[in-house]
Amino acid sequence: MPAAGVFDNGNGKGYPGKLTPFVTVTCIVAAMGGLIFGYDIGISGGVTSMPSFLKRFFPSVYRKQQANSSTNQYCQYNSETLTLFTSSLYLAALLSSLVASSVTRKFGRKKSMLFGGVLFFAGALINGFAQGVWMLIFGRLLLGFGIGFANQSVPLYLSEMAPYKYRGALNIGFQLSITIGILIANVLNYFFAKIKGGWGWRLSLGGAMVPALIITIGSLVLPDTPNSMIERGQRDEAREKLRKIRGVNDVDEEFNDLVAASEASKQVEHPWGNLLKRKYRPHLTMAILIPFFQQLTGINVIMFYAPVLFNTIGFGNDASLMSAVITGLVNACATLVSIYGVDKWGRRSLFLEGGTQMLICQAIVAACIGAKFGVDGNPGVLPKWYAVVVVLFICIYVAAFAWSWGPLGWLVPSEIFPLEIRSAAQSVNVSVNMAFTFVVAQIFLNILCHLKFGLFIFFAFFVLVMSIFIFFFLPETNGIPIEEMGQVWKNHWFWSRYVGEDDFVSNGGLELQKGSNAINNV
Repeated sequence: MPAAGVFDNGNGKGYPGKLTPFVTVTCIVAAMGGLIFGYDIGISGGVTSMPSFLKRFFPSVYRKQQANSSTNQYCQYNSETLTLFTSSLYLAALLSSLVASSVTRKFGRKKSMLFGGVLFFAGALINGFAQGVWMLIFGRLLLGFGIGFANQSVPLYLSEMAPYKYRGALNIGFQLSITIGILIANVLNYFFAKIKGGWGWRLSLGGAMVPALIITIGSLVLPDTPNSMIERGQRDEAREKLRKIRGVNDVDEEFNDLVAASEASKQVEHPWGNLLKRKYRPHLTMAILIPFFQQLTGINVIMFYAPVLFNTIGFGNDASLMSAVITGLVNACATLVSIYGVDKWGRRSLFLEGGTQMLICQAIVAACIGAKFGVDGNPGVLPKWYAVVVVLFICIYVAAFAWSWGPLGWLVPSEIFPLEIRSAAQSVNVSVNMAFTFVVAQIFLNILCHLKFGLFIFFAFFVLVMSIFIFFFLPETNGIPIEEMGQVWKNHWFWSRYVGEDDFVSNGGLELQKGSNAINNV
């Protein structure tokens, strides 16, 4: 056991330091950057279910919604322009995430967070005062650019500021902030929809300026990380900052390792080329398939379009918005389970339990909706007890995702990449995630119209496939120091054929190994 106040970094070496109030406050403020992502996820579906919003911007959808007696329930929201309103944000986030990594590296984490907050604020302002569909789409693009910068810089900031012992919990704190943003958005949608005159949607969309101001002001008052300062040549300032955030004067060992890590990372000339090497086959596979499967769980069908979905299956407008509030609350609470159990129960256990739970719930929801509406989408209102059953199993499904594929879909890829390919592999991970988020958001209403209740069977199939993939191909990474993660591939029944005994030992030499240790344990 390491002495009190010293954090064991997993390789027998400990860095002096403690979780100071200074670090706690800065990490909480930085984690609020997740609010802008969560708020947007929650707000879009509620707004697109408001009749006044549809009547102004999407009259054809509004007419189908009002013609409840003759409209196929599955198809009443089917509009490419309406889905573009939601999905355009994620296309912009995909593009900006490719630029954000360079901005974050060259100008610091704070500048990238500031840029993200300003762009998001501008997008929220334009959407709140929108007079036409083009203003809605333009505002959404600005929101997406802001999210791309914030999602790239905030998790990195948290990892670099937090002591090793608390890094996992603080990183999942970012995910918790996202779920809180979703919940707040759902609650606001419920109340704003009741405003007389039908202009409550403006408050919902414009309300995004509040979380944007939080991250913008926070980026101005937060200190920069020692890693970023060293990366930009400010070594003396970085040493003093490290002393302050660790709460001790003896930071020489950690500081020297940070410098070594910075120097080693600069020596990596072709990270994209390295990523394609045979020995990195398992890493590239996980960087692609984990975010791919995460989006095909169907979670964004619930989070993006919860009110639309509930309205489609027969809930009234108020009931659909309240059901979205309930699922948002479940999502936030269940994320706490992951924070508590991710280091106790292991990654694979949570992945597999969550997958099984989601599979069962999706099958039941499909059966319930199919039994009520059939393949013709006969309109009607669900009986109260029937509606309760549907919401209950959707909530159980959301809870399963929130403590498994939600946070672990980001955590596991981030901890398996060696230093020499980390930037390239993480870019692949984020890009695949955003690309399939865009695809799912864009085609959901269309495939709901065509697949009917079979949509849930469609997603359940992928949940089954991804659970099989995890069972056979993902080794357990819990409790393994990141610098020793190469061993899990060497001992795996399948990946050992790609990874040799000497891999990850002589790549980059001693300095690279030291640098990897330092980066992974700050």
